[in-house]
Amino acid sequence: MSKLRILYIISLIILGVLVGFTIFRPMATGEKYSEVQREHLLQTEGGWIIQFDIINREGKDESYTTNMSVDGKQSTITVSIRDGGQYTYVRQIRSEMLSEGVVSYTIYKQGEEAPFEQATYYLK
Repeated sequence: MSKLRILYIISLIILGVLVGFTIFRPMATGEKYSEVQREHLLQTEGGWIIQFDIINREGKDESYTTNMSVDGKQSTITVSIRDGGQYTYVRQIRSEMLSEGVVSYTIYKQGEEAPFEQATYYLK
């Protein structure tokens, strides 16, 4: 047998194994997690609106803390979300509130030090 034919057969075997994994082993492992969806930054006549959804898929009720910073001025909100539920965060930022135009937020799950979501916007 030539080397090229052996290489071809080995590549077909590897391809078959990969296809077998996708059929017999599901991609989602069913892990519990939280996520942020539908992030929006909307510009209005009077400023900006930030909106996003926090979705709890942890398998139990969880509390989440959102820290919002508008040009260094901090605000914090903590919400409890039931398992499978969601919370829609909406914040209006008026133009007169902005001097540097730096707006950022971080979202923490209760009991964790590292945020699971964070973003920074430069609005000017």
